[in-house]
Amino acid sequence: MAKHTNKVGITGKYGVRYGASLRKQVKRLEITQHTKTICGFCGKNAVKCCAVGIWKCRRCKTTSAGGAYVVTTPAAAAARSTIRRLREIQAI
Repeated sequence: MAKHTNKVGITGKYGVRYGASLRKQVKRLEITQHTKTICGFCGKNAVKCCAVGIWKCRRCKTTSAGGAYVVTTPAAAAARSTIRRLREIQAI
Protein backbone atom coordinates (compact mmCIF):
# COMPACT_ATOMS: atom_id res chain seq x y z
CA MET A 1 0.00 0.00 0.00
CA ALA A 2 1.16 3.51 -0.79
CA LYS A 3 1.74 5.97 2.02
CA HIS A 4 -0.78 8.81 2.24
CA THR A 5 0.26 12.45 2.29
CA ASN A 6 0.23 14.31 5.59
CA LYS A 7 0.76 17.95 4.63
CA VAL A 8 0.54 18.34 0.90
CA GLY A 9 -2.89 16.82 0.38
CA ILE A 10 -4.22 17.16 -3.16
CA THR A 11 -0.89 18.48 -4.47
CA GLY A 12 0.91 15.27 -3.61
CA LYS A 13 0.57 14.35 -7.26
CA TYR A 14 3.23 16.95 -8.13
CA GLY A 15 5.88 15.34 -5.91
CA VAL A 16 8.92 17.55 -5.29
CA ARG A 17 8.45 19.54 -8.49
CA TYR A 18 7.56 23.26 -8.86
CA GLY A 19 8.57 24.41 -5.35
CA ALA A 20 6.72 24.50 -2.05
CA SER A 21 5.17 27.97 -2.35
CA LEU A 22 3.66 27.29 -5.78
CA ARG A 23 2.29 23.96 -4.60
CA LYS A 24 0.66 25.72 -1.62
CA GLN A 25 -1.04 28.18 -3.97
CA VAL A 26 -2.25 25.38 -6.23
CA LYS A 27 -3.49 23.45 -3.20
CA ARG A 28 -5.64 26.38 -2.10
CA LEU A 29 -7.09 26.81 -5.60
CA GLU A 30 -7.76 23.13 -6.19
CA ILE A 31 -9.48 22.72 -2.83
CA THR A 32 -11.84 25.62 -3.56
CA GLN A 33 -12.44 24.36 -7.08
CA HIS A 34 -13.39 20.81 -6.07
CA THR A 35 -15.63 21.61 -3.09
CA LYS A 36 -19.40 21.82 -3.43
CA THR A 37 -20.84 25.30 -3.02
CA ILE A 38 -24.31 26.68 -2.32
CA CYS A 39 -26.64 27.14 -5.28
CA GLY A 40 -28.00 30.65 -5.73
CA PHE A 41 -31.27 29.32 -7.16
CA CYS A 42 -32.31 26.41 -4.92
CA GLY A 43 -30.10 27.05 -1.87
CA LYS A 44 -28.68 23.53 -1.64
CA ASN A 45 -25.00 22.69 -1.31
CA ALA A 46 -24.81 21.02 -4.73
CA VAL A 47 -22.91 23.27 -7.19
CA LYS A 48 -19.83 21.68 -8.75
CA CYS A 49 -17.47 22.81 -11.49
CA CYS A 50 -17.99 20.87 -14.74
CA ALA A 51 -15.57 22.89 -16.92
CA VAL A 52 -13.44 26.01 -16.54
CA GLY A 53 -15.85 28.76 -15.53
CA ILE A 54 -18.97 26.56 -15.91
CA TRP A 55 -20.76 25.66 -12.67
CA LYS A 56 -23.71 23.27 -12.52
CA CYS A 57 -26.13 22.53 -9.69
CA ARG A 58 -26.73 18.82 -9.39
CA ARG A 59 -30.10 19.28 -7.68
CA CYS A 60 -31.97 21.88 -9.76
CA LYS A 61 -29.86 21.34 -12.93
CA THR A 62 -29.12 25.05 -13.43
CA THR A 63 -25.90 26.00 -15.17
CA SER A 64 -24.17 29.32 -14.57
CA ALA A 65 -20.96 31.03 -15.58
CA GLY A 66 -18.46 32.06 -12.95
CA GLY A 67 -14.79 32.10 -12.18
CA ALA A 68 -12.33 29.37 -12.97
CA TYR A 69 -11.83 28.34 -9.33
CA VAL A 70 -14.80 29.89 -7.47
CA VAL A 71 -18.44 30.42 -8.40
CA THR A 72 -18.37 34.19 -7.95
CA THR A 73 -15.29 36.32 -8.46
CA PRO A 74 -14.47 39.53 -6.57
CA ALA A 75 -14.81 41.50 -9.81
CA ALA A 76 -18.32 40.13 -10.35
CA ALA A 77 -19.29 41.05 -6.79
CA ALA A 78 -18.02 44.60 -7.31
CA ALA A 79 -19.92 44.93 -10.58
CA ARG A 80 -23.10 43.58 -8.98
CA SER A 81 -22.91 46.09 -6.13
CA THR A 82 -22.23 48.96 -8.56
CA ILE A 83 -25.24 48.01 -10.68
CA ARG A 84 -27.43 47.77 -7.57
CA ARG A 85 -26.25 51.17 -6.35
CA LEU A 86 -26.92 52.78 -9.74
CA ARG A 87 -30.42 51.25 -9.87
CA GLU A 88 -31.20 52.64 -6.41
CA ILE A 89 -30.03 56.11 -7.47
CA GLN A 90 -32.11 55.90 -10.64
CA ALA A 91 -35.21 54.82 -8.70
CA ILE A 92 -35.01 57.84 -6.38
